[in-house]
Amino acid sequence: MSPRVAFLFPGQGSQYVGMGKRLADSYPTARQTFEEADDALGFPLAKLCFEGPEEELRRTENTQPALLAVSIAAFRVFESEGFAPGIVAGHSLGEYSALVTAGSLGFRDALVLVRKRGRYMQEAVPEGVGAMAALLKLPADKLDAVLQEAAQGEVVAAANLNSPDQVVIAGHTAAVNRAMELAKAAGAKRAVLLSVSAPFHCPLMKPAQERLAADLTRTAFCDLSVPLVNNWQAREIRSEVDARQGLFEQVPNPVRWLDSIRYLALQGVGRFIEVGAGSVLTGLLRNIDPALKGAKFGEPADLEKLR
Repeated sequence: MSPRVAFLFPGQGSQYVGMGKRLADSYPTARQTFEEADDALGFPLAKLCFEGPEEELRRTENTQPALLAVSIAAFRVFESEGFAPGIVAGHSLGEYSALVTAGSLGFRDALVLVRKRGRYMQEAVPEGVGAMAALLKLPADKLDAVLQEAAQGEVVAAANLNSPDQVVIAGHTAAVNRAMELAKAAGAKRAVLLSVSAPFHCPLMKPAQERLAADLTRTAFCDLSVPLVNNWQAREIRSEVDARQGLFEQVPNPVRWLDSIRYLALQGVGRFIEVGAGSVLTGLLRNIDPALKGAKFGEPADLEKLR
C-alpha cells in the first residue's frame, strides 16, 4: 500500500457485544489474538467481547482491553492480507492500539496497561461526581468563554476536540450541566450528556495519571516502525520516549483529534482506514472534511470492499 495510507484506531464508545466474533470465527490469526489476550489478563476477555453481558463490557477496565484486543486482531488479519499503514493514529485508548501496530509496545504489555488505565480512571472520581457531554455545532470561538463561565470554582474542560461540529467536555457534573446550558445559549445546536462512567481527559484525571506513570515507566517501549500522530500534541512521533510521554500526557489532557486528522491530510494522506470495532472515526472523518476518503476494517465483510 502507498505510504499515504493512515490506520486509525478507535477508543471507548466504539464497543458493542459481538465485536471481533466474526473475525475470530473466520481467521485463525484473530482467534489466536483473543487467546493471547485471555492468557495475558487471566480471564475470558474474548467471551466478554463476543457474548457480553453489555454492563460488564461497558465497565471501563473491561472496555479498554476489549477494544484493544479487537483492534489488534483486526490489524493482524489485515496485515496478513497484505495491507500496511504508512502512518498511524488512535483516539484516546486507540493510541495504545496504534503503538502496538507500530511495533513500539508489546500486545501483552498494552493489554495489562489499559486494564489498569481503565481502573485508575474509574477510581479517580467517585461515581456521580463527574460527567461528560457532547456540544454539537457550538461556534468554535465561543468554547473558551462557555467553559470559563461554567466553571464557578469547579472543573470543566474540553476533553475531545473531535471535529468542527463536535466537542466533548468533561468535569464536575454541575459545571458540565452549566456549560451545556451556556453552550446552547451561545448557539450550539445540541448539548448531549454522555453515558460514561467517569469524566475522561480533564484535570480530574490527574490521580489516574499519577498512578499510571509508574506502570508506564516499568513497561518496555521501542522506537516506532511507522510514525504516529499523538493525541496530546497532534504531532508526529517516532521515538520510544515520545510514545511513553504521550500516553502519560493524554490522561488529563484533551484528545486533539481534529488537529490530528488535519495534520495527516497535510502530510498527503489520501486514505484513512479505521481498524477495529465500529465506525465512529470514519464518521468523524466525513464531518472534518467530506473530501477525505475513509473506510473501516473490523468485520470479514469489510475486506472485500477494501480490495
